[in-house]
Amino acid sequence: MGPDDLVGEVTGEIEKDGSVLVLRRVHVTYRLRVPDDAREKVDRALKTHADMCPVARSIKGAIEVTTEVDYQ
Repeated sequence: MGPDDLVGEVTGEIEKDGSVLVLRRVHVTYRLRVPDDAREKVDRALKTHADMCPVARSIKGAIEVTTEVDYQ
């Protein structure tokens, strides 16, 4: 697996709360180049990874985090 086989792109949505800018949503797109027979394992891992991620757990309830995989 090379450096171009796993790329993460993250976008955030900011809203104004009174006079303060607040991060409300984060969307992560994983661009993966994996064999077809590995996609099922990747999909299973993606369904549970937020529950095991320290950052996602820390911001849970305050910032919506969504993810998707773009298979290359």
